[in-house]
Amino acid sequence: MVDLLIVEDDASLRALYEKTLKLKGYAISGMARDGIEAVEIYKSLPKKPDIVLMDYRMPQKNGLQATKEILEVNPNAIIVFASADNDAKSEALSLGVKGFLNKPFTIRDLYDTLEMLVEEYF
Repeated sequence: MVDLLIVEDDASLRALYEKTLKLKGYAISGMARDGIEAVEIYKSLPKKPDIVLMDYRMPQKNGLQATKEILEVNPNAIIVFASADNDAKSEALSLGVKGFLNKPFTIRDLYDTLEMLVEEYF
């Protein structure tokens, strides 16, 4: 079973991702409200999540900053970035994120992106 770390500051989106991804058979190893919490959770998990779903605009530390720190811990981390900001897309991809979801996106888009990554990496 593929497990994910969900990083999203919007509580309703976190809950939606958690419910729909569990229904699709994914395990949720953690959920973070901002980049600081994301890095702390990632570092604290003995078994690192297979995929990190990372929001961009969050309080305290944005998704790009958190992505950089997670990739310092694990250069092979598989991170899917989610943002409505196209400027963030090129920077996120240059950092090495493996997928990018343009907000707003459908649950089908989320499933398709994750399924593509699972096929490629697992």
